[in-house]
Amino acid sequence: MTASERLVEYLHLTVNTAVVVHDPANMFYLTEGYRGEGLVYLTAERRVIITDFRYTEAAEKDAPGFEIVMTDKDHPAGKRLAEICQQDEINEIRFESNYISVDELERMRTAVGEEVSFVPLKKAPQLLRQIKTPAEIVTMRKAGAITSEAFEAVLGKIRVGMTELELRLELESAMYRLGAEALAFHTIIASGVNGSLPHAVPGARKLQKGDMITMDFGAKVGGYCSDMTRTVALGEPSPEMRKVYNTVFRAQAMCEAALAAGKNCFDIDKIARDYIDSQGYVGRFGHGLGHCVGIDIHEDPRLSASCHDVLKAGMVITVEPGVYIPGLGGVRIENTCLVKENGSEPLTTARKELVVL
Repeated sequence: MTASERLVEYLHLTVNTAVVVHDPANMFYLTEGYRGEGLVYLTAERRVIITDFRYTEAAEKDAPGFEIVMTDKDHPAGKRLAEICQQDEINEIRFESNYISVDELERMRTAVGEEVSFVPLKKAPQLLRQIKTPAEIVTMRKAGAITSEAFEAVLGKIRVGMTELELRLELESAMYRLGAEALAFHTIIASGVNGSLPHAVPGARKLQKGDMITMDFGAKVGGYCSDMTRTVALGEPSPEMRKVYNTVFRAQAMCEAALAAGKNCFDIDKIARDYIDSQGYVGRFGHGLGHCVGIDIHEDPRLSASCHDVLKAGMVITVEPGVYIPGLGGVRIENTCLVKENGSEPLTTARKELVVL
């Protein structure tokens, strides 16, 4: 069953109901390969990509099961959509209320006419995307392997005097050399005192002896992301930073071991939070423990104190506790993991024990 067929079945679409999708990630998922702009139109019987001249040839190649309708100056996307809705006698459109703007919704309403009602899609494609298919898992395993290999490849290049930006370049170049098609997100390099910034932006700071260096990065392969964080030491770290590392290492291992279908996201997050607090770092782990990964780098559900969703086999989720101390530094360790019925499997496999360079 294709992704578009799964959505039609999930929504129990009636004859006169259509789905209109604008979110690029959902478009890619439902077409199983189209990466261009425009919109995707689905009914129980019809599959259409509406786009402009720049993407029609790519759409034909990437989504062979879809009809391609081209827009132009006299026939913008709204007019093309209205024409198709009239052909199919559509009276209801399910749309992405979480994604499109109020202005875009009004343009669609005006184009198709008042006789068509608009009903929120309520993230139905994202809900289907939570459970990865065997083919998606194969692709994500490749992305994880590239990310892991890049970490090992860059260790021998880290040196005193190198800037965070230079290290970022080395790491990203390694991922591309190993087969990444793109970066999953902007690489984070946080050295020394910058380590207390969970989403630090790599800059001109030069690496110094004794620094802890946090690297958060990921390769994208076949449209799917990986996400991994490792923290290494450039020379022997201070006793306090070694304690921080050991605390995060233990918290990450405990939570990864606890992952399994049927477990509550809140409970997994609490394992890390309680342990880190017990080691004297109350308030120093301020973000959620993890998030699902797929076409988008951040997907639901999340391992956090505010999420009570139950994990299911086939979800791919990160486990990334951290401790951040202003003026001193920080440590984060992260794996992307495949949830299974009786446990989990890390898709990022680089060593997690402290590496002292």
